[in-house]
Amino acid sequence: MDNSALFKLGYGLYVLTANENGRDNGCIINTAMQISSSNLSIGAIAVNKQNYTHDMILKTKKFNISILTTETPFEVFKHFGFNSGTSYDKFAGYTDIARSENGITYLTKHTNAFLSFDVLDTMDFDSHTMFKSNIMDGKVLDSKDSVTYAYYHQNIKPKSEFVKKSGGHRCVICNYVYEGDVLPLDFICPICKHGISDFVKI
Repeated sequence: MDNSALFKLGYGLYVLTANENGRDNGCIINTAMQISSSNLSIGAIAVNKQNYTHDMILKTKKFNISILTTETPFEVFKHFGFNSGTSYDKFAGYTDIARSENGITYLTKHTNAFLSFDVLDTMDFDSHTMFKSNIMDGKVLDSKDSVTYAYYHQNIKPKSEFVKKSGGHRCVICNYVYEGDVLPLDFICPICKHGISDFVKI
């Protein structure tokens, strides 16, 4: 199968935030949707189980998403997507935020809207959990266009400047390079959390 065909699906990019016991955390996700035509308040997100935010949502049953715009700089994606909340406080010194009524942060810059959710149900999808959720609140913050996954790759993400070495493997999502002749079958990219299907030999 040509895995790159999956990149043609329409994805947005969002900062997912949660709060547990007074601690804020967030990560980048690309799957968020409104899923019911009869009930506009039902939505769903999918979150990689490797993300610390995933476990926070499992425990608290609440989260926010900030819908990112085409003017979002790469540093925002790097900040929320390339660091783990298990060992890094993503909100220490981060000032472009506010708190919604549920007590969870959302981004106020490079965001055209935020939505707040209460989890109704979960569904296991191997590497990800889908959270079926009730949309509790939301607000439009800007009129700029929402960023798509394709736009991010074409216009925001820096072009790779890695040195080509024989025997290495490069992640096509974030450009992380695994230096070794054999990529373990269960290897997960330490930066973007994608598996070996998103690596190419260099």
